[in-house]
Amino acid sequence: MTDTKKLIDPRLPRGFEDRLPGEIAAVDAMIAKIRAVFERYGFDPVETPLFEYTETLGKFLPDTDRPNEGVFSLQDDDEQWLSLRYDLTAPLARYFAQNYDRLPKPFRSYRQGLVFRNEKPGPGRFRQFMQFDADTVGAAGPEADAEMCMMMADTMDALGLAGKYVVKVNNRKVLDGIREAFGIIEDGRWLTVMRGLDKFDRLGWDGVELLLGKGRLDDSGDYTAGANLNVEQIKQLHFLLTSSPSGTLQPTTSAGTPVLQFQFDDADEVIDRGSPDNRQTVEFIRANLPFNLTLADGADRLGSMVELFDAAGYKADRIRIDPSVVRGLEYYTGPVFEIELTFEVKNEKGQKVVFGSVGGGGRYDGLVSRFRNEPVPATGFSIGVSRLAQALKLTGNLGAETPVGPVVVLVMDRDQTARYQAMVSELRSAGIRAEMYLGPSGMNAQMKYANRRNAPAVVIEGSQEREQNLVTIKDMIAGAEASKQFTDNAEMKAARPAQFNAPRTGLVEAVKRVLANEGVN
Repeated sequence: MTDTKKLIDPRLPRGFEDRLPGEIAAVDAMIAKIRAVFERYGFDPVETPLFEYTETLGKFLPDTDRPNEGVFSLQDDDEQWLSLRYDLTAPLARYFAQNYDRLPKPFRSYRQGLVFRNEKPGPGRFRQFMQFDADTVGAAGPEADAEMCMMMADTMDALGLAGKYVVKVNNRKVLDGIREAFGIIEDGRWLTVMRGLDKFDRLGWDGVELLLGKGRLDDSGDYTAGANLNVEQIKQLHFLLTSSPSGTLQPTTSAGTPVLQFQFDDADEVIDRGSPDNRQTVEFIRANLPFNLTLADGADRLGSMVELFDAAGYKADRIRIDPSVVRGLEYYTGPVFEIELTFEVKNEKGQKVVFGSVGGGGRYDGLVSRFRNEPVPATGFSIGVSRLAQALKLTGNLGAETPVGPVVVLVMDRDQTARYQAMVSELRSAGIRAEMYLGPSGMNAQMKYANRRNAPAVVIEGSQEREQNLVTIKDMIAGAEASKQFTDNAEMKAARPAQFNAPRTGLVEAVKRVLANEGVN
């Protein structure tokens, strides 16, 4: 009696995906365009490892058995906790602090790579994804923040998305001013508020309202605890998320405590918060939210950025001041930015929605300072590569077709393998991508293989060709097009479209002509 072999189920972990040649080639081309813009702005590449010490990442620290949820962590043999990076900014802070004495200040760099989030996966939400970041470390003024926003706008234009995006800008000090008005002392509670507000674009007001109140139960049954704000505070944040400069807002004092009171045109209606003029939006914040110095300072800093946008010719149709922008990460300390794609798509329920965010960032003046005694200002922007690629595919700006494969030299006679290998070597030496068929199958199967490889041409040398010192070249691209006029397979084989003979000594030149005719580089 023989034991039945137990086979392993070939399955992917949840929240991860495989990438195919067409997608890889398209994303590489997209990244090249992003890199070109970043380098035009004077940024240089830096690469950091996937793993960092958990402590240096700064978001989660080891508690009992492992760091808290949110990052993938393991314990090294020296009992040090290591974590897969959850973004590219925290590793940059470590790199800059570690190499502080030899780096120029300000330090301008960009990075591209995979990041990992130990969180619940869902449609369009992965545990492993690629980001492309740019950061300026050591510059405290609004010029560095404004430059990030302008570079993002130029990047979207370079990717063919002109008129389909807006870079939205806010300042965390505006939100900090609201925190002061609410009198929220506990950092954890305010963080719950911020995370709730940051989900506005994804959950809408109904979902955010639950997160600001008692909590939210999602469709899967998972429960997220709320911030337990009162009804009046929730109304005030509703106004912040949905108001436009035409809205009205008046500060008052009740029992010595600053509070906000709002007058809504329609409390149940989401008002378009887009503004045709950034200066108008800043004045709206100054005029209608002047209840403490913190918020006023945030408005003033936004005003300084608007002056720079105007001077460089970036109007509100490309870069817009928007007080609803929050950003979820804890380390932002000033301006925050977000790229929102404004065209409509259908969600999983078939409803029309705006595509939404494909990147964001902001100022994080405290992140590097964790490693040094002196303050180190920093600002940066991160693009979600996978999500941006999806957007480009929807707009027809991502070449997602399978890339052209290699020229395939067929093996017609097994005892002549050395001759076929010599042909492949000649083609490769001439800079032509080529391979010799390595399988055991006959000609028909080899031709199917060449089709699956998306080969632009195949090289055939059987005994008859060899006796005449010839090779047969088949243009696979032209042949596929010509075959459309034939209704009978036998008729097509007899006609042999796009197939010709060439001298064996002229192999390279003949293949080059085929590739040139088909526009293959």
